Amino acid sequence: MNLTGKQKAYLKKLVHATKPLVMIGGKGVSEQVIKAIDEELTLKELIKIKFSDFKEQKKEIFPQIAEQVDAIAIDLIGNIGILYRQNSDPDKQKINIPN
Repeated sequence: MNLTGKQKAYLKKLVHATKPLVMIGGKGVSEQVIKAIDEELTLKELIKIKFSDFKEQKKEIFPQIAEQVDAIAIDLIGNIGILYRQNSDPDKQKINIPN
């Protein structure tokens, strides 16, 4: 799924007031972190993750995380990354992205 700039801006606006749900800390991107991100994406579709450590490597790590959980890396603003993955079950989809 490819998103336009307008669609990404819409998603950023939706997630703006929410807090990060997953933190990337001293242990890095462990299997548990990937599992937590995957579960949150399944529930919410659009989440923020925060890099409290690995701030220098975040530009390399963030796209890798997105790839591992089959999500779209919407943006990386400061130490906060925004991920989106549409739920595969149409009945459980929460976000309707405008064309």
